[in-house]
Amino acid sequence: MRKIFLFLLATLLIAPTFNNSTAAVIVPVTTTEPNPEAVKAALAEFKSLSRKEKKAKLKLLKKELFAQIKAKKEGKEADTNTILLVILAVLLPPLAVYLHQGEINTKFWITLILWVLGFIAFTWLAWVPLLASIIYALFVILGNG
Repeated sequence: MRKIFLFLLATLLIAPTFNNSTAAVIVPVTTTEPNPEAVKAALAEFKSLSRKEKKAKLKLLKKELFAQIKAKKEGKEADTNTILLVILAVLLPPLAVYLHQGEINTKFWITLILWVLGFIAFTWLAWVPLLASIIYALFVILGNG
């Protein structure tokens, strides 16, 4: 037990020196910015429209924007990623937190330590750290942690 405790302590002391490049799995970051050439082409196309057509396009754009904002406020957007992360949080809480955060940070380490302690403990209270890691992972994924 002493060896495991020292290993966990050493891991916690060394872990802040790691960066994302040392992670076993690096999640690719997707950008939401469009291609600059496509933006220039769309802007040129928009400028070539008549005044009436520009006004109609802007009205349609505003209508769509407000519809998206309203749907987001009402919670009608069904985010499948969140649903999958919740399922994964019940099965493997540290992995779910890592995939949600996109990096190894303190939230990941808290979940991992609780999860590992649940498997190390050979007492009848072994389910307490496991349950705590699942609950903490759900708090992180659902935005409360």
